[in-house]
Amino acid sequence: MANKSLGNPYDADNSLIHTSDCSCQVCRAEAANPRGLTDQQRLALLERQADSGAAHDGRRRGVDEAFDSSEDLMDRVVESAIVRGVFGHSDTSRRNFIRMVGGGTLAAVLGSLIPMDQVKAAVKESMGPLEKTKLKVGFVPITCATPIIMAQPMGFYAKYGLDVDVIKTAGWAVARDKSLNGEYDASHMLTPMPLAMSIGAGSTATPYIMPAVENINGQAIVLHNKHLDKRDPKQWKGFKFGVPFDYSMHNFLLRYYVAEHGLDPDKDIQIRVVPPPEMVANLKAGNLDGYLSPDPFNQRAVFEKVGFLHILTKDIWEGHPCCAFACSQKFATEMPNTYAALFRAIVDATHYSSKAENREEIARAISPKNYLNQPEVVVRQVLTGRYVDGIEKKVYDVPDRIDFDPFPWHSMAVWILTQMKRWGYISGDIDYNGIAEQVYVASETGKVMQELGYTPPSKTYQNYSIMGKTFDYTKPEEYINSFAIKKV
Repeated sequence: MANKSLGNPYDADNSLIHTSDCSCQVCRAEAANPRGLTDQQRLALLERQADSGAAHDGRRRGVDEAFDSSEDLMDRVVESAIVRGVFGHSDTSRRNFIRMVGGGTLAAVLGSLIPMDQVKAAVKESMGPLEKTKLKVGFVPITCATPIIMAQPMGFYAKYGLDVDVIKTAGWAVARDKSLNGEYDASHMLTPMPLAMSIGAGSTATPYIMPAVENINGQAIVLHNKHLDKRDPKQWKGFKFGVPFDYSMHNFLLRYYVAEHGLDPDKDIQIRVVPPPEMVANLKAGNLDGYLSPDPFNQRAVFEKVGFLHILTKDIWEGHPCCAFACSQKFATEMPNTYAALFRAIVDATHYSSKAENREEIARAISPKNYLNQPEVVVRQVLTGRYVDGIEKKVYDVPDRIDFDPFPWHSMAVWILTQMKRWGYISGDIDYNGIAEQVYVASETGKVMQELGYTPPSKTYQNYSIMGKTFDYTKPEEYINSFAIKKV
């Protein structure tokens, strides 16, 4: 079986991620230019490369190896994982060290410290053979999907023996439907979606699980530049706003925000579902006065000089969840080893994304046309938190404008369910904790985090402060009834 992502980790000439050794146009150009490329030059090369069908696929020296069996492949996965871990996933450090002491020396040192054969045997015994190695995972092209996207070009799926095709998807209705009909093995989803799908809100009830949150924060309310004089939400009566999906944090946060300013979101403004890639065009055309959208489309509106950032959603609810990795209960049950490998890859990639020092590298990896198809400077502003807002002539520095934390708090699910009931998306008696614990598999996530060397929270519920109002997860009905503006 051929695999082009699991090269020899003891070979200094073999990069395990995209580097100047990569044969793609951008990597060759960067290698030839010691001063680096400008954003415009890199974007032009990326688009030309995508148009020509050339992939940024990591064809590097020594990588194209044939594995005689899945056992050999898993041995390489374990070796690669250990070596990557020793060097903190810094491929530059790994290669420089090998050049100094030699790959054989590194292998010998690790072999003396770590019982490699026993580790390999334990991994195979605990995971068992992968029921399926070639998977399809859908994603909507937004920065919230960063771990799911970058896990492909940066080798996190391959690390666990998976060949994952990450498929760009136009919007959330398409992602939901392709997941339900089995076209996708798993998908990037909005955190309310697995809850809604499991209880039959907006679609046929199908048990789904959400093992990992992809990002926290990472959204904003954008207004058209013609509304620069209307910063007070009380002035927004009659405005048309876009959100990416009914069952989205964007919809619920926008509703929460305007209601706290005295507007009824069902009477005083119009809320329309608009796929994220179409947000800026609709703003330009005057079809929308504003939107609460995932990035990079908030920053792209500023880049296009058509809109400005009214408020980051982190200033509405600090640390709120947004997007997630989800799959059907059927997939997790029928393919437990494949599910476990995919789950681990996502948790690993999410923690890698959470480190500020990796954000610029990730921006380069996910900006090309086959992923986000955005100017790298826009993606970098979002991921690093160094950005302009379209109002002030200054650069803001907000490192947690978007952040990545995989833990799916049960209390987050309870809050989402309260908003679904508040605005009439669900009705009747709701088993808040039961649904939360069935769909958000926090205990399982905590175990995987521990196995991978991360520290999970010691509990799965907590209270939140949202625009100064406390959400007590133990009193969901009282919370709903405390609002003057609601549909129920």
